[in-house]
Amino acid sequence: MQKKYELYRGKVKTLYSTNDPDLLVIEFRDAVSALDGKRIEYFKRKGLINNKLNYFIMSMLEKSGISTHVQSLYSHNEVVVKNLDMIPLECVIRNRSAGSLVQRLGVVEGRVLDPPIFEIFLKNDSKHDPLVNESHCQTLNLVDMNHLVCMRGLSFKINDFLYRLFDSLDLILVDFKLEFGLFDGKVVLGDEFSPDSARLWDRDTLNKMDKDIYRCGLPGLIDAYEDLADRLGVILD
Repeated sequence: MQKKYELYRGKVKTLYSTNDPDLLVIEFRDAVSALDGKRIEYFKRKGLINNKLNYFIMSMLEKSGISTHVQSLYSHNEVVVKNLDMIPLECVIRNRSAGSLVQRLGVVEGRVLDPPIFEIFLKNDSKHDPLVNESHCQTLNLVDMNHLVCMRGLSFKINDFLYRLFDSLDLILVDFKLEFGLFDGKVVLGDEFSPDSARLWDRDTLNKMDKDIYRCGLPGLIDAYEDLADRLGVILD
């Protein structure tokens, strides 16, 4: 399998075709973004760290019975994935209040959300990924409703698994974003799971260990990402 042409360049990742139409390569670049890409900076080793973290988490989810698009590592900052027909929605699970939920509803940050909240956002950069509901999805034909039911169920299943995993490492899985696509008609987890797409707090100190460090203008982004990898036992070199 050989990487060929650039298909899409996002804020921090690049997607490439390969000589196999069923496979793509995702490159994790040494970039971090905030404010819908208005702020972008570069941090050495960030691409490597996120690639290895994502591969580790996706592999753990596969072992737990959840189908993902990840196939194999391609390089230190690249991964081979299945070529999914992506569904234009983001699924968010919230175990504690943070981020846009606090801003929208005035909830105190850190409030335990029991049961966890499930939200759907339309993937549309020009509209800033607006919040939508099941009625929008059905009437506007954003997704097959059977697929949406499956996405919701998988999101909670992933949350159950990852919440326990991170709790065993003295970490709180505050919230996270998931994206799904279709492969041979089956709903499959796509995109990534990394501290760029999830909020993780140290359980004892409540220190942030995710991209909120950058969003808030705090130091120590790479140190926190490396600490997360170390707790998970992910080898970075």
